[in-house]
Amino acid sequence: MIRTAVSLAFLSLFAACSASNGSNAQTTSAGGKPFEAAEIAKFNEPWAMAFLPNGRQMLVTEKSGKLKLYTINGATIDVTGVPAVAYGGQGGLGDVVLHPKFAENGLIYLSYAEPGNGDTRGAAVARARLVTDAVGAKIEGLQVIWRQSPKVSGQGHYGHRIVFAPDGHLFISSGERQKFDPAQDMKANLGKVLRLNDDGSVPDDNPFAAQGGVTAQIWSLGHRNPLGLAFDASGKLWDIEMGPKGGDELNLVKPRANYGYPIVSNGDHYDGKPIPDHDTRPEFAAPAVWWTPVISPSSLIFYSGDVFPQWKGSALAGGLSSEALVRISFDGEKAKEAERFEMGNRIRAVAQGPDGAVWLLEDGEGGRLLKLTPRR
Repeated sequence: MIRTAVSLAFLSLFAACSASNGSNAQTTSAGGKPFEAAEIAKFNEPWAMAFLPNGRQMLVTEKSGKLKLYTINGATIDVTGVPAVAYGGQGGLGDVVLHPKFAENGLIYLSYAEPGNGDTRGAAVARARLVTDAVGAKIEGLQVIWRQSPKVSGQGHYGHRIVFAPDGHLFISSGERQKFDPAQDMKANLGKVLRLNDDGSVPDDNPFAAQGGVTAQIWSLGHRNPLGLAFDASGKLWDIEMGPKGGDELNLVKPRANYGYPIVSNGDHYDGKPIPDHDTRPEFAAPAVWWTPVISPSSLIFYSGDVFPQWKGSALAGGLSSEALVRISFDGEKAKEAERFEMGNRIRAVAQGPDGAVWLLEDGEGGRLLKLTPRR
């Protein structure tokens, strides 16, 4: 049903807790964390990271348009050949991932905001070959393989997280650019999750492939600003996305599914205008977990390492406004927030290192790269 007013006392109590489909999760302060967080390096507005196969180096994107090659406990160098970005607001250089066969082909994928005609912008994804030598690092043969369509005004809700499926297909999250209606427009690829081949072409078995154009790219629709995209150990795809005023979502992403935004949401518009909840429109896919108050999710991984055996099979999400690392546990297709660890700063990205340690990037200028290891 559409939400109605509740007492201020209840709101105060509710705001003090983490809401996850009605069940409250445990928030853990610094003293009760099962890990120690060591500062390893600092970056300027970092957005994403990807470990190279050697385990000693990682690529880190900075929103202003710089790609860094960082050697753990060593030097940081600029990677040249990065495309120009439309820097401002939420826009700039975004995600970085390695091709599944990176060790053979050296390909990396970058997402970023690019300018369009007039005062318009849109997200793009490009791939290129990473070349390193004794002199430095560069990317060669840059090829744009995907673009948001249409480009629109504004500097928000690009989404543009990238993940490869176990079968090698490329998935891209595309925000609705704070324009609402494109999330339901099948002639636009805004507010969607897209499925492509690794070269940007459209797989013949996509659910809307026969319709051609950008419609053929669509895997699912009705998304707002999906900032985390990850596959679990069984090969199921999940996204975590920012809701409006309330209603951040974790969704099990299925082909053809419509997640309802902006027709339904478990949050409301920022001007206070209510949005009907998911349970009023059962034809739309409801989130597996939703949060009010919001956590402002930035990223998502599934943990598979042995360093934190109690977390194996859980998802870890970075929180911006919540300044937290959020652990989500699963029972098949059901999920719930299990723990929330206060980090004291906005968390922009989460990654699992080759040794099973968890790595975090803080948001903003001087954002720290943190390595989490078990508390002694």
